[in-house]
Amino acid sequence: MFSIVIPSWNNLPHLKLCVESLQRHSAHAHEIIVHLNDGSDGSLAWVQANGIKYTQSGKNVGVCLAVNHAVAQAKHEWVLFMNDDMVAAPGWDTAFMEAIASVDTDLALFFGTLVQPEDGGNEIIIKRDFGRTPETFDEAAFLQGCFDDPRGDREGAASQPTLFHKKWWTMVGGYSLEFSPGMSSDDDLLMKFWVAGCRNFRMVGASRFYHFGMASTGRITHNQGGRMFVMKWGITQLEFYRYYLPSLRRPDGGNTPDNPHNFARPTWLGKLRRVRYALRYNYPLDGIEAWDPAAGSTTFSDGD
Repeated sequence: MFSIVIPSWNNLPHLKLCVESLQRHSAHAHEIIVHLNDGSDGSLAWVQANGIKYTQSGKNVGVCLAVNHAVAQAKHEWVLFMNDDMVAAPGWDTAFMEAIASVDTDLALFFGTLVQPEDGGNEIIIKRDFGRTPETFDEAAFLQGCFDDPRGDREGAASQPTLFHKKWWTMVGGYSLEFSPGMSSDDDLLMKFWVAGCRNFRMVGASRFYHFGMASTGRITHNQGGRMFVMKWGITQLEFYRYYLPSLRRPDGGNTPDNPHNFARPTWLGKLRRVRYALRYNYPLDGIEAWDPAAGSTTFSDGD
């Protein structure tokens, strides 16, 4: 079984749909942990009334701290992180379990397949409009049509839902706080797993989730995650996605001596951008202060 971590920032209608879909469409009784960023919209009362395990911060601390806090409470070895504006389809968990069983290591990252009203030009997203808000969501149509697209598994990486082993999450340090409130924290996590030796990145075709999109991120000041990534790693996010992850699909790919991208190395583009951003800006502190001038001045608690 899995521990499922869901950060939520005063987003009760989405949170209800998310949790209820997991309860209805899971083959196993997984642990659900909601992290409430504030929760004053009724979310706190709802999780308490429904006996849902939760953690809470006194204000919105961003996805990095929120997820790290909730993962620390997880009781199962495999942990799924998903957003509160996602709805699980039947079979999502059995597909993940089959993916885990197909590899001989727990150093792996697995990703669900998203169904969205808009794909933003991203080929890994299935474009189907089953509603853009909880009020307009057509659950019956989603359940009937979510598997019309026949795609299967694919080597590579996506964003949430993300399934990982808690041991490796702890070893690489989880989400890095310099990416608060969260933009590009996913890409940074991928890079940390890559450096730790992970060569199992897989999008699981039969594990499907409907995603309304930007239910929380559209309400916050974004950090300059792409700039932080290149300053930290010396390569751009595009270079990581263009050269490193695709190398896993080549005959000489994976964790082999012949893979030219087996170890990450800075590029000239990355070096130039590092210098430019370092001289002109004060990252990451500028980005953190822009969205939370009083970062750190809050409380954290573990619910029941």
